[in-house]
Amino acid sequence: MARWKELPDSLDQRERQLIVQLRRLKDRSGLSLAALVAKTTYSSSSWERWLNGKKPVPRGAVTELARVCGTDPTRLLVLHEVAEGARETAPGAAGASGASGAEPEEAPATTRTAVARTVTMRTGALRAATEPRRRSEPPAVRPRPRLVLAAVAALLVAFGAGTIVGPVWQHDSDGPGQQTALAAESYRRGQAYDCDISRKDGGLYAGHSASERVLLDINHVGWDVVEAQCLLARHGFDPGDIDGVYGEKTKSAAWAFQEKRGLALDGIVGPETWRELRK
Repeated sequence: MARWKELPDSLDQRERQLIVQLRRLKDRSGLSLAALVAKTTYSSSSWERWLNGKKPVPRGAVTELARVCGTDPTRLLVLHEVAEGARETAPGAAGASGASGAEPEEAPATTRTAVARTVTMRTGALRAATEPRRRSEPPAVRPRPRLVLAAVAALLVAFGAGTIVGPVWQHDSDGPGQQTALAAESYRRGQAYDCDISRKDGGLYAGHSASERVLLDINHVGWDVVEAQCLLARHGFDPGDIDGVYGEKTKSAAWAFQEKRGLALDGIVGPETWRELRK
């Protein structure tokens, strides 16, 4: 399978994380670009632009890629929401689309249908809001779906970044697959931590986290990062200080480890890298 092109250096880290996960999903599915085009409503040139970071990936494309690869799109859609929020808050975002001069791509039929339904629903809601109400009927307040999803996305990012830090987890010795919360020592940024590595249930653990799927990248902090740093050091790759801060030295160590194990080279500790670190 052809290797992916390097993503642009100017690409936001949240956008980069989304594209990396989409690339991995396509690689694991074994689908060629031609097969992907045949199974979705998007063109070859569109997929090439999106998966190489030249244009933002639309939400509909994320959903369709997950569908044809046979996976639940929820996690990818949360990553898409986070990346979209980063684009909207970036300086000059308001005029970026007009300045590019590119024509907007025609949305697939399913998307146009969904938009039509949304317009109809909003029109009905506006009509109901403008009709007079009886005093005994206070106006109903419903949470806006986009705000709810944004809150979920923010919570996910907070967990991944280590700003929400829970108790330390270890595998229970009573049996494989069980986990117990240790007395919760709060993570303190800038403090050095010890690595007490042992093998449990066939995997290596340093006693700070039992994570196997959390995504770690630059500026993430917390127990998951401490665990990854310990395991990188255990395999002979220097992550710098064992302090729970995912800096450039930790990323370089993860990159070198991925290269040694024949993994996708992105310097991000994800499910595949965790799996190899635990061996």
